[in-house]
Amino acid sequence: MISPHGRPPGSARKGASAVELAVLLPLLAFLVAVGCDYARILYFSQTVTNAARNGSLWYSDSYAQAESPYKTVAAAALVDTPNLNDPNNQPVVTTGGGTDSTGTAYVEVTVTYTFRTLTGMPGVPKVVTVARSCRQAQAPVVPKG
Repeated sequence: MISPHGRPPGSARKGASAVELAVLLPLLAFLVAVGCDYARILYFSQTVTNAARNGSLWYSDSYAQAESPYKTVAAAALVDTPNLNDPNNQPVVTTGGGTDSTGTAYVEVTVTYTFRTLTGMPGVPKVVTVARSCRQAQAPVVPKG
């Protein structure tokens, strides 16, 4: 019996799957590398967001500043960021403040981190600047007495 393609049954194309793998493997490797780098960017973005929140909470309350073991807003902000401890690439913490449109005093802490990707693949930036700000209402100062 002969198949419609003119080959005896059971004589499959033995090299077809190897050729398909050879063609698709670079694309699959690229997708995995890009996915890993973007997942790392999201992780570091969340870490920087938490640092800004920690810093603004510390900076907004004078009682917390007096009772805290941290002496600066940068130390309070970066306490939960052990994964950002590269000596050549430290996060930058800046502070500000003012009064909003309702007359409420606020403080604002911004944490900026320069993230470097692992891959040098096209379509993936080599450097991504992650900056997050957190604005917190200034806690009222309670008089002693």
